[in-house]
Amino acid sequence: MFEATVDEGVCQLRRPGTRWLSTGANGGESVADAAYNLTVPEGWPETDLAAYVREHRDRAGFAADGPALLTGVDQTHARRARRGPVEVIATAGVSNPAALPVGDFEPGPVFDGKHEDDEPNRRSSEGSQADSERVGTVNLVVGTTRALAPGALANLVAVAAEAKAATLLAATGFPGTTTDAVVVGCDPGGDPAAFSGSATVVGDAARVCVRDAVLASLESRYSAANRRAPESVAAAEYGVVADGEATVSRLTPR
Repeated sequence: MFEATVDEGVCQLRRPGTRWLSTGANGGESVADAAYNLTVPEGWPETDLAAYVREHRDRAGFAADGPALLTGVDQTHARRARRGPVEVIATAGVSNPAALPVGDFEPGPVFDGKHEDDEPNRRSSEGSQADSERVGTVNLVVGTTRALAPGALANLVAVAAEAKAATLLAATGFPGTTTDAVVVGCDPGGDPAAFSGSATVVGDAARVCVRDAVLASLESRYSAANRRAPESVAAAEYGVVADGEATVSRLTPR
């Protein structure tokens, strides 16, 4: 579905006239010829994200506007997965995990370690980081050749996020990071699809593609020498644990 080009740390995923929905900065709904995933440098100080994206997109020679995601993961670790009418491109790094303890539930094994829930609720640090340790993100760009109804396009974000969380929880012990984002897109001229849930062709393919692309990107990033995913939030340079408790009550009929 996408024509993918990577240059100067910018990945352009091009398909003319795509309907997009982005959860990233300056996101929302749009129609554009491309979407982008940009690698930001160590110690990145930018606050005007739109200007940063334009500058680096132009430097890479990409003229088309479109939604953009930002990551600390190098684009050499981007991986593409295709199945049926769906394609997913993922970059995955978990240097800044976001843990959510759930009772006595024990998550799966991690890359080179084990997740621990009994850690302080937040870790952060200042200063330089090696590429293997700089803040990561799990970014997903999900595209389908089907023309999704507005609700189905929005639901595809939920399907992708669910698949990402399930994959990361099994592979790393964390359901996500503090900066994960998703862009979904569809072909307005494709065969119409009113739904995109897990039991649909689009939803099923998206789940499989997200899983396989995320696992492949993790393997690429953490299989290199001297690289490993954090064993816990406390062991990470950045990270959070949502360890509070909400007030839960029943709804009473009138």
